[in-house]
Amino acid sequence: MDKSGVNLHEQVAERLKKRENERLLQIESKKDMNGASNAELVADFSKLFYEMKHNIEESLHKAADLDKNQLPDALIAIKSDIQDLQKYLSTSTLFLCREQFPSETIQILHDHCDEVWFCRFSPDGMKLATGSKDTTVIIWDVDPETLVCKNRKILEGHSYGVAYLSWSPDGRHIIACGPEDCPELWVWNAETGELRVKVSQSPEDSLTSCSWHRDGEKFVTGGIRGQFYQCDLEGNVLDSWEGVRVNCLWCRSDGKTVLAADTHHRVRGYNFEELSDFSIIQEDHPVMTFSVDRSDRFALLNVATQGVHLWDLLDRCLVRKFQGVTQGHFTIHSCFGGMNQDFVASGSEEK
Repeated sequence: MDKSGVNLHEQVAERLKKRENERLLQIESKKDMNGASNAELVADFSKLFYEMKHNIEESLHKAADLDKNQLPDALIAIKSDIQDLQKYLSTSTLFLCREQFPSETIQILHDHCDEVWFCRFSPDGMKLATGSKDTTVIIWDVDPETLVCKNRKILEGHSYGVAYLSWSPDGRHIIACGPEDCPELWVWNAETGELRVKVSQSPEDSLTSCSWHRDGEKFVTGGIRGQFYQCDLEGNVLDSWEGVRVNCLWCRSDGKTVLAADTHHRVRGYNFEELSDFSIIQEDHPVMTFSVDRSDRFALLNVATQGVHLWDLLDRCLVRKFQGVTQGHFTIHSCFGGMNQDFVASGSEEK
């Protein structure tokens, strides 16, 4: 990288360091105050991260006039700043004990007029999407200071209701899937609220789950009637796998492998490029849903009548079982949580 690229990186790093020090001094002073809640501290750390991320993105925008040969090095250098900040936040002294864990309701969202079946935050945490039996998806803006949600867009027309949602990696698009008898899915522009495409191959299909590839240009979808498709952003089917009855899907970080929980109590890996598949997890009971952590190593499975199981995908072994969750045959989605994903959250069929 030549001098102009180096100067860009140095300017960004210097500005970020200065802003970080100012914010951390504010946070440290608040930690010494009696009555400063843990939620306030979490909000401060989160705001620090997103402010610095925004500054980096602005610098990237201003760097558009760099020669194309300079830009890749500039991107790598600036990405390193983001990774350093993430590492700092994940290893900071802000740890939660049982007494400090967030346990108070700060807002109740009333805008849906029927059961809410699914909700998920965008990758940057600044938006929340909720899907409902009332046939709508609502996109909410999340205030980074107060953590309060404000209705941004209402996406309508999901005739079967919305049972699953998946954000694209860049947060620009969101896919909405219906329940078991739904043969179609919707790809929305989350910023404008415009429908990008509605995917429907056959009225006999059941498209109940989906997952984005890491490039955000392709996604996979499927259901329990034996459909398993790989599609582009225009809804064109690029590849398909016949006879796989899918409960849940997840695209791995290698950009090639797709994990699928099927009706044989398994989670298998599928490679559409090589047309190969292999077994990773075998349970004794149906795997209703699963999610994978950021490291792409651990999977959290909701297993019918058994509760929540944590699996190591690399060693292909069961790590532990979580007690206290009533999991029958209803669809319950568990997830990893916390700044460093060192918590597990799950619903339960108990009231």
